[in-house]
Amino acid sequence: MLPIKKIICPTDFSEPSYEALKAACEIAQHFSAELIMAHVITPIPFIPIHDDPSSFNLPMYEKEMEASARISLDQVHREKIPGFLASRALVLKGDPSSIIVQLADDERADLIVIATHGLTGWRKLVFGSVTAKVIRLANCPVLSIRVPHAAGTQKKV
Repeated sequence: MLPIKKIICPTDFSEPSYEALKAACEIAQHFSAELIMAHVITPIPFIPIHDDPSSFNLPMYEKEMEASARISLDQVHREKIPGFLASRALVLKGDPSSIIVQLADDERADLIVIATHGLTGWRKLVFGSVTAKVIRLANCPVLSIRVPHAAGTQKKV
């Protein structure tokens, strides 16, 4: 595993993912490693409910989602990754856990740094934990960053 030369750090633009990015930056700095920050856009399943499928322009909507993600990712890249680190920011499409694992394989990454909690609610219930799937499927080590609850809002056991 050592030395670490390439790190993948996915983000869903949540605060926990920014904490993982902070850890990834520290590790990248320590090992002079390249940091690849990635955001994965989940494809939208489309089932026409009208006889006129032109009522919703799915390709245009997906292009707008990709453009918006690119703008947000570039902003996060500028604001949260020190300029002296070798880094890239990628917007990808597909099932997040599969794409993250595939990216790590394609890039021959030495480490994936990912938050244990990102966006929550119904999305987590429906889609499951991306982090858990990445841990199970990755061919390289995965460092999961658990972000503690805010002070005074400790989780009851």
